[in-house]
Amino acid sequence: MQFQADITGVPVIRPAQTETTALGAAYLAGLAVGFWQDAREIEALWRAERIFEPAMSADQRGFLLNQWTRAVGRARKWN
Repeated sequence: MQFQADITGVPVIRPAQTETTALGAAYLAGLAVGFWQDAREIEALWRAERIFEPAMSADQRGFLLNQWTRAVGRARKWN
């Protein structure tokens, strides 16, 4: 997660509940049967476990993105 924040230059928020696929289905089912009145009730249940702030220098980020672009370019030509 830290690397994602660093390479994108934006914070990455990791939720306290990381298994969100099943949880999302449960929330939708609860909305459908009236367990929750609206999405605001569900939003109030969400909690962040950790926030990863970008810490990488712009020079380092640029270097790594350039290397990644080069690698993708080479992979695309590989047959």
